[in-house]
Amino acid sequence: MSTTENAPLLTVDKLIVEYPSKRFRAKPFRALTDINITIGQGETLGLVGESGSGKTTLGRAVLGLAPVTGGKIIFEGNDISNATRKQRRTLSRDLQVVFQDPYTSLNPALEIGDILAEPLGVQGMEKTAAKKRVKELLDQVGLPSDAIHRLPREFSGGQRQRVAIARALALSPKLIVCDEPVSALDLTTQARVLDLFLQIQNDTGVSYLFVSHDLDVVRHISHRVAVMYHGEIVEQGPADVVTRDPEHPYTQRLLLASPVPDPDRQEKRRADRHRLLEIQRQQTEQAGALA
Repeated sequence: MSTTENAPLLTVDKLIVEYPSKRFRAKPFRALTDINITIGQGETLGLVGESGSGKTTLGRAVLGLAPVTGGKIIFEGNDISNATRKQRRTLSRDLQVVFQDPYTSLNPALEIGDILAEPLGVQGMEKTAAKKRVKELLDQVGLPSDAIHRLPREFSGGQRQRVAIARALALSPKLIVCDEPVSALDLTTQARVLDLFLQIQNDTGVSYLFVSHDLDVVRHISHRVAVMYHGEIVEQGPADVVTRDPEHPYTQRLLLASPVPDPDRQEKRRADRHRLLEIQRQQTEQAGALA
């Protein structure tokens, strides 16, 4: 069943992800609890939280790389929560990923042309058409045509991430899961790659699930933002609201964690963050006592 014009491209409904415990008869570890998000056509949902919050696990669940214990993942009107390997191969046309580290996500033994042609060949595209598509992809991400015959080690981190983005775009997907795609890059390169994501979205209408620990990054690229804490979404809404005037103490802490150049303002932000930490610690202790 195809999605209608106004229906979300992706719907995650009451998703639960659990991993078996390594200890005998111990309860499984719950990584995600009752996650509810939607992503529309041509929309970016920024998923933000600290390390261990569960944001990457959510991206992996959408990609079929994490076990779905409960709830549903609906893509284009179809339940893909427990899709088979054959179904996932078909889904790869419309659902792609850009990983965090451009240094390890590319095969160092393959030339760039072969890296970009690989997903095209898997989908049955002829070599002549694939070669033409590879040239289009290189132009789309701002890399020279002679990159086809070069190895990943001959490129900078930012250029490698452009190759990774080109590979994700090869099959003209409808949704790309971006797992911390700029965190391994310096600030200047980050800005360029983020602008590239925005330009590609403007040109193609692709949607992004953009995973990051940095509120400044998701503010720049997202239409809406969802904040994760201990495997739960504690706040979500329009990006300009959540990243500038957050309601939840955890989101406020994330905002205060971003450094500012003024020493006096930075000292006040640090004090405010410690105050929020103490409030949240007391609330956690009270909740534990009541339980």
